[in-house]
Amino acid sequence: MARRGSLASPANMVTLTLGLLLLTPAAAAEEYDYYSWQSDNFHNGRFYTKQPQCVDIPADLRLCHDVGYKKMRLPNLLDHESMPEVKQQAGSWVPLLAKRCHGDTQVFLCSLFAPVCLDRPIYPCRSLCEAVRDSCAPVMETYGFPWPEMLQCDKFPIDNDLCIPMQFSGNHATQTPASKVCPPCDNELKADTIMEHFCASDFALKMKIKEVKRERGDRKLVAAQKKKKVLKMGVLRKKDLKKLVLYLKNGADCPCAQLDSLGSSFLIMGRKVDQQLLLMSIHKWEKKSKELKFAVKYMKSHQCPTYHSVFQ
Repeated sequence: MARRGSLASPANMVTLTLGLLLLTPAAAAEEYDYYSWQSDNFHNGRFYTKQPQCVDIPADLRLCHDVGYKKMRLPNLLDHESMPEVKQQAGSWVPLLAKRCHGDTQVFLCSLFAPVCLDRPIYPCRSLCEAVRDSCAPVMETYGFPWPEMLQCDKFPIDNDLCIPMQFSGNHATQTPASKVCPPCDNELKADTIMEHFCASDFALKMKIKEVKRERGDRKLVAAQKKKKVLKMGVLRKKDLKKLVLYLKNGADCPCAQLDSLGSSFLIMGRKVDQQLLLMSIHKWEKKSKELKFAVKYMKSHQCPTYHSVFQ
């Protein structure tokens, strides 16, 4: 059950404040001094020499544009001091939202990347971090990414401090359900989705798959020897293309409908991790798909942003 408490409890104070922000005009874009707070359980306080500002959350900050409030503070709580830096670093987390690993993923990430503009910094509660981490870390591991150091949950305040609590605490029925499909197989055939994975991947190919095997909890994809169309060479070498083998990390048993029939060609995107080629995304190559045609054409001229390697 959700935790009960008086309206004046720290968690409810944060929730009430966030609610009021949605009902009243956004805070004026003004500068003010602040000294980051610390408690016995939270020793990650910061001092900024640059005065924080309230700024609009821009439409192209896709991670947080629709988070529920309009203004954010700069510098944010991850020490990003400019909006270009925030966009660059936050962009690598957008694909994680699409995986629906936890209902509070956006709330947690945006509390750090685009913190609500109040007179003091409000961090996510440790329990919120732990809930999102426990649900989303296995998804990230599928792509070869560990849970990053900058999001280690013991850095955040315990729940009896002033912090942002879980929105879905104890009420699993309201959580966005996590998909049981293998994450690289659970992507819409939409141009935006394809391009997100294209930019996040080390390489992209149009190819056929000869066979699929299970190996130590992973699924092993052996490419057919027929000619492959390289859409993004990246880290691949010519010898990699001759005997191309990809791995669906922790994917031995999760469903992947694309691999039920190997007769067609596939759009394959992946990363190289510890000498292994990991599958990031797979789509059947549907010739009549306008979305696929547009994405493939766009790949030729699109300049991908440079992301920080946390969840690309």
